[in-house]
Amino acid sequence: MDDLKKLLNINIEKHVKLITPAEVNTLIPVTEKALHNVIVNRQALQNILDDRDDRLFFIVGPCSIHDVDAALEYAEKLKGLSRRVSKKLLIIMRVYFEKPRTTVGWKGFINDPRMDDSFEIEEGIKKARQLLIAINEMGLGAGTEALDPVTPQYLSELVTWAAIGARTAESQTHREIASGLSMPVGFKNGTDGSMGVAVDALQSVSRKHHFLGIDSDGVVSRFTTRGHHYAHVVLRGGSHGPNYDAASVRACEQELFKRGLRSKIVIDCSHANSNKDPVNQPAVLDDCIAQIKTGNKTIAGFMIESNLFAGSQRPGDTLQKLKYGVSVTDKCLGWGETEAMILGASEGLWG
Repeated sequence: MDDLKKLLNINIEKHVKLITPAEVNTLIPVTEKALHNVIVNRQALQNILDDRDDRLFFIVGPCSIHDVDAALEYAEKLKGLSRRVSKKLLIIMRVYFEKPRTTVGWKGFINDPRMDDSFEIEEGIKKARQLLIAINEMGLGAGTEALDPVTPQYLSELVTWAAIGARTAESQTHREIASGLSMPVGFKNGTDGSMGVAVDALQSVSRKHHFLGIDSDGVVSRFTTRGHHYAHVVLRGGSHGPNYDAASVRACEQELFKRGLRSKIVIDCSHANSNKDPVNQPAVLDDCIAQIKTGNKTIAGFMIESNLFAGSQRPGDTLQKLKYGVSVTDKCLGWGETEAMILGASEGLWG
């Protein structure tokens, strides 16, 4: 057995068992009000993707969640704005708890909720669940990224829309998971800007898959999916520049049509489409609204990175030293610019 110790877990420093999804759900039960809100918002989103609802949907909010109080204040503001445009736009709050990293860096609220490298993941899961319940009880839908294959078991019944990011859209694991998710899923194009990865993903997730995962009791299980029929492409630009322009959108439409896939496209106004400068997000939206007004039928929604206050900051020594309501990851628009952007889109399309 000494030889076995030389072969197994040689790079594992520590192993801590976590609370199971079922145990978390018992400790922090979802309310009927929150569940009803998820059902209503998922159905509304599916209706938009099915052309049974002529509204557009917007995924709007912080690049990442790091402060629950600021997130709740933002949600209150967004709910108020949502009421003003509800006949024309479906507003869903961007509530991202996990952040992919090219090399290293803060991996998000679930991974390190205290932002001090203590990695209290169980605390992060519990606080994330509580926040999602609160946002849904306000009447807002929540959109998040499905990054870790385990966390959906803890949170997924509280999510209206999910994204598979540019770094993971090509991952077989993420395609398999997405094929079984219960909410509409957007696949982002690859980091180089090519849409082939996202289109391939749509084809993959529409099929039945078999894969390993954990169930709500934390038991390793084999899952068999039916395939997902509300997956769609998210254009976010890439290393070669933006791809929200009419020519890029048409090219995406043609590829989707050729493959017999759902011809609905979401435009991410941030990331490479804005050249990573949030002040360019309104121009991206304006361009796409003009495309819709001149006959485009495939653009179904938009993503906007926004926070209470504009800009970004580096995570400090402690959470308490950070500026309130300012992003700790990508730069965001402030609330005033966000409100004007969404009201302008609503008025610009329907007057």
